[in-house]
Amino acid sequence: MDTDEFTWNRSLRDQWEFHWNNQLRARLDGLTDDEYFWSPVPDFWSVRPRGASTAQMQAGAGDHTIDFAFPQPAPAPFTTIAWRLGHVIVGVLAMRNAAHFGAPAASYDTWEYATTAGAALDQLETQLDVWLAGVRDLGEDGLRVPVGDKEPYPELAMADLVLHIHRELIHHLSEVCLLRDLYLHTHLETNGELR
Repeated sequence: MDTDEFTWNRSLRDQWEFHWNNQLRARLDGLTDDEYFWSPVPDFWSVRPRGASTAQMQAGAGDHTIDFAFPQPAPAPFTTIAWRLGHVIVGVLAMRNAAHFGAPAASYDTWEYATTAGAALDQLETQLDVWLAGVRDLGEDGLRVPVGDKEPYPELAMADLVLHIHRELIHHLSEVCLLRDLYLHTHLETNGELR
């Protein structure tokens, strides 16, 4: 690559886009509703039909809510793929897209959580598109601007937020991939046939 073409903005976007395009996206193909809601342990957090949760708190505007508690118990409950995707879609992306890139307001309380794996992946891709377009539009100078009072550390630069969001995406979506592996291997018989 010609060093005259280098920009930090492109490098930050490439960090996420490379991981998404070459490692994560294909691993999410074929995600089933059974996998989406599956848990290998009891007393887990998930996205559930309204009124079906026994968690300390539930949030959501639609037919389904996401489980949570405040303060979060230690250790925190195991979370399903549905919960992890809900967290990434809303808390990691949609709320930041609203705060920094002019997207519609979003919160855990006002979100309509996906009731199927396919709908969750559609929500994820929509929020990722908004995020990447917003980061692109920051240009180089916008990466240096403080995030302001919309974030817990208002003095940090937007570049710090971009790095944080990309770490969160890689972390949580890798967990989703691991859960898919666990689901597959717990649903196999010893002879390799699905139960």
